[in-house]
Parts: sequence; structure tokens; C-alpha cells
Amino acid sequence: MRRRLRLDVNTLTWVALGAFALGYGVPRLVHWWQHREPWVDPVVHLMRNALNVTLRLAAFSVVGAAVVGILLGTLLTIRFLPTRSLIRLYIEVWRGLPIVVTIFLIYFALPSATGIRLSAFTAGTIGLILWGSAQVAEATRGAVQSIPREQHEAASALGFGWVGRHAFVVLPQAFRRLLPPMVSLLANVIQNTTIVALIGVGEVLETGNRSVERLTFTTADPHAFEIFTGVMAVFFVISFPLTRLAAFLERRLV
Repeated sequence: MRRRLRLDVNTLTWVALGAFALGYGVPRLVHWWQHREPWVDPVVHLMRNALNVTLRLAAFSVVGAAVVGILLGTLLTIRFLPTRSLIRLYIEVWRGLPIVVTIFLIYFALPSATGIRLSAFTAGTIGLILWGSAQVAEATRGAVQSIPREQHEAASALGFGWVGRHAFVVLPQAFRRLLPPMVSLLANVIQNTTIVALIGVGEVLETGNRSVERLTFTTADPHAFEIFTGVMAVFFVISFPLTRLAAFLERRLV
């Protein structure tokens, strides 16, 4: 009986607190929203729409870079000079060029040379894939070559060919060493998505910059500090856990 009474009292207490929060907090929240500062809407827009563009751009870029980079990095370990030379040229070109130059080549120069015009989002994604795949290819080469030669010989003794040896023996082991650089690459790609603002993609930074310009003309106060602080917070909240995860995986897996 006492336990049931205590439970009822606790339940009534929480119900009373909840009713008070709803009765007091909700009206104040509604009042604040109705009289909100001009910079609130741009920040909310950053969180709702522009962040979606940034994450989609990063997801497509990382997946494409991983697929292309792992394939090229694995082929780079083959001792066949023409293949190695072509892949090495690919890596050095896209690693050596600034990402913005790569994106400009795809978005502006490619239509002039071939007549093929891509959307800004597609051009930005391809540019990030080219840069990212070069990073992944070099990391994959190092990871594959770090696997002891005895593992290759043991797989060959079991009857595996080159493809089977790498697919079932070498790459699963190399992937453990490749995972931390891949997580770091994801953080770098998310940060580098800001570059595609130069060709008009409405990602987080571009949206924040447009909001500042609009407020400058409509209210004479750009609220740049509040809006760009929101931009900074978005990238920090995404990037910081990824960099910590990469460091953790490097300690545990490498």
C-alpha cells in the first residue's frame, strides 16, 4: 500500500511538473517564436535545408571516392608498369590540384570542350570524388602493402587467384587499417563541401552567406555573427565526433 501510494505521489508530481512546463513554457516559446530575431529563420534554414544538401554531397562523394580509390589503390600494387604509371598519374594530378581548380574544370571548362554541361551539384560531387579517390587510392596502396607477404603466399597455396586472394584474404585485413583514414576523409569532405559554394550549390556556407546579404539589404543589420556562428556550430558538431572516432579507430585497429 505504501509503495503504491509513493508511486502515485511520484506520478502526480511528474504530471504536475509536466503540466506546469506546458502551461508556462509553451506560451513563452510561442511568444518568442512570434517575436524572434531576424537571424533565427536563416539559422533554422541552415539546419533544415542547407545541411541536407551538404550531407548528400558528402555522402555521394565519400561513397564514390571509396569505390574508385580502393579499386585503384589495389591495382596500384600490381607490378605492371603501364597500369601503375597511369594510376600514379591519376593520383598525382588530382592530389596536386586544388579542389576548387578541379571543380572549375568540370563545371566551366568541360562544357566548353565537350558540350556536356553538368549541374552545379553534380560537378561539385565529381570534383570531390576525384580528389577523395586519389587520397583513398594512396591509403589503400599502403594498407595492402602492409599485409605480410606470407598472407599472400598462404592464400595462393589454398588455390586463390589474384582476385580471390585480395577479395577474401588481403583486403579484409587491409580494411582495418584503412578505416581510420576513411573516417578522416569523411570529415575532410564535409568541410570541403564549402568550396562548391563558388559554383552556386546551396550548401551550409553558401546559404549562410546569402542570408547575410539578404538581411543587409532588408534590415541594414546583416547579423553576420549570429549566422556564421550557426554555420560554425553545424560543421563543428559534425566534424568533431568524426575526428575523435578516427583517432579512436587508429588506436584500436592500426
